[in-house]
Amino acid sequence: MNATEKKTVGKMIHLYCHAKHGRRHTLCAACTELNEYAQKRLSKCVYGNEKPTCKKCPVHCYTPSMRARIKEVMHYAGPRMLFRSPLLAIIHVFSELRKSPVK
Repeated sequence: MNATEKKTVGKMIHLYCHAKHGRRHTLCAACTELNEYAQKRLSKCVYGNEKPTCKKCPVHCYTPSMRARIKEVMHYAGPRMLFRSPLLAIIHVFSELRKSPVK
């Protein structure tokens, strides 16, 4: 599994938790749960290193409730990543352009 993807989603959750829950250095319980879940799902991805970005993936491995939560985090944190972690944001954009959906 790509460590950069794990780092990117972790950073997005931290940005979200800081802004929405006022947590500066540690995640709140709900965001910790989401981060652990996302990291575990990324580790167990059936596509391994050939994994497309989640947006393009034909298999949605998150439960509906967790999928809604991560979408909310990504909607908030995605645009802010360019200012907070520009390198991770650029890598994510290029990987989304480069990787096609797995058939």
